[in-house]
Amino acid sequence: MRSVLASLLLALLVPSAARAASAAEGLTAMEKRWLDGIWPVVGFAKHQGLPLDIVVQPQPAPEAAPLSLGFVDGRCKLVLSMRENPEVQRTMEQIEPALLDASLELMAAHELGHCRRYLDGAWHGLPAGFVIQEPIGLRPEQRQAYRAMRLTRREEGYADLTGLAWTQRQRPQQYARLHAWLLAERSRERLPGSHHDTLAWLQLAADPALLAADGKDGATIFETAASLWQRVED
Repeated sequence: MRSVLASLLLALLVPSAARAASAAEGLTAMEKRWLDGIWPVVGFAKHQGLPLDIVVQPQPAPEAAPLSLGFVDGRCKLVLSMRENPEVQRTMEQIEPALLDASLELMAAHELGHCRRYLDGAWHGLPAGFVIQEPIGLRPEQRQAYRAMRLTRREEGYADLTGLAWTQRQRPQQYARLHAWLLAERSRERLPGSHHDTLAWLQLAADPALLAADGKDGATIFETAASLWQRVED
């Protein structure tokens, strides 16, 4: 991720209109569209005091996720990797045009979930009393890889719930459709138990009321996500 620092670091969070305009001139139309879509989540992160930077990869990134998160020197890096990347078009084709902004917000809030876990020093940490159940007969190197996969799966589950918690609060009228879209994405080419198999958490989140702040003393999206996340032990 340190190589990302050589990319174009957007000046849109810097209080200089000239620098912001200069940075924007170097962006593609698709990059600008995604930035417009995720901007409400970026504003929320700023309001929450999260140390968040936005990075746009200027080089081709054909095998990267269009939107991802890195963590460097105590700061979260929200990274757009969109140039010569067929995954961008595939992602767009899977989203209803009427849900584009809501979907982009959900994806950005998902990455904020990762950011919160990094900042809390909780990355790959399990709730108290939880253990990773390993298949019998794994060799030592296999055990390490299996454990890493399962822990990453839990992080993805938490992040998906954070994205849905954002949707529940900001776009409640679209929650059911966004939940269905995310469920379809996680079901496509699913490998049970693998890194992005978050269905156990998504099935719990079918009821948006479970991610509401009502009755929870104004709990943040991170807190309500964590509460539901802990209900799945596997």
